[in-house]
Amino acid sequence: MAAPGSRVLWSYCGWGCSRLIRTGGPQWLHSSLRAGSLGVRLLSQAKQATETHFGFETVSEEEKGGKVYQVFESVAKKYDLMNDMMSLGIHRVWKDMLLWKMNPLPGTQLLDVAGGTGDIAFRFLNYVQEQYQRKQKRQLKAQQNLSWEEIAKKYQNEDDPLGGSRVMICDINREMLKVGQKKAFDQGYKAGLAWVLGDAEELPFDDHKFDIYTIAFGIRNVTHIDQALQEAHRVLKPGGRFLCLEFSQVNNPLISRLYDLYSFQVIPVLGEVVAGDWKSYQYLVESIRKFPSQEEFKEMIEDAGFQKVTYESLTSGIVAIHSAFKL
Repeated sequence: MAAPGSRVLWSYCGWGCSRLIRTGGPQWLHSSLRAGSLGVRLLSQAKQATETHFGFETVSEEEKGGKVYQVFESVAKKYDLMNDMMSLGIHRVWKDMLLWKMNPLPGTQLLDVAGGTGDIAFRFLNYVQEQYQRKQKRQLKAQQNLSWEEIAKKYQNEDDPLGGSRVMICDINREMLKVGQKKAFDQGYKAGLAWVLGDAEELPFDDHKFDIYTIAFGIRNVTHIDQALQEAHRVLKPGGRFLCLEFSQVNNPLISRLYDLYSFQVIPVLGEVVAGDWKSYQYLVESIRKFPSQEEFKEMIEDAGFQKVTYESLTSGIVAIHSAFKL
């Protein structure tokens, strides 16, 4: 760090001091200027550390949080429809594959972060209910000597069709949560659901609380991805699993060119026509390009303390599912 005197000197010399270096000057001035230059570089680095990206735009970290909030506040009501249109419905297959990879058992406690509209949560509830029903059928099959009264009584005693499974949906955006709650009501989801307003970087939950943590198409919007990963690790129980579905880097050159053309030329237009919001969907396609590659994100997950970190690229790497465990 530069001495106080050299900082004062730098403050008052301005560009003239650089001229003195170029044209020569006393040695003490060279030394002081080098120290002052180091101080400026440190200040510049500190400034850069508080800056981040919002798509291709460089913004302050505080500004990004507000901008991302406005994006999802704006698109919340058309979010699911736009997902169908942008992906031609393929996002449903990707999310189903996330559930198949998860393979939750009855009794699983799931935290779904950035899950406002409920897509992952509803799939989870359907999955564990089907698992529980299959388990019941197997048990009854093994007890074929039971009378119909005993079978009816057994079903009546099963008051939890989810087998104890629960899902906590956490999202930082109120409008996204409202959409999800309305969908849950309209589609008849009542049991096993809880909705929480919360930040992925500072989750409002105790340590070691959940069996599985999921985040689908949400982590690239987080300002400090490393902090969100650390929070995921904190709230998982020992042996718990982290699963992330996110846009990634395409691994086929031809598909990559077509994907870029579609992303930049078609998606913003769809956003304008369907949701009345070009800018939010321009941000979407830009944010995908700024997200780390599969290998880079794998390293970030490992740095957060997770083990057995793997990933599977889907649709030529347009998206990837990352899996990790807290051991």
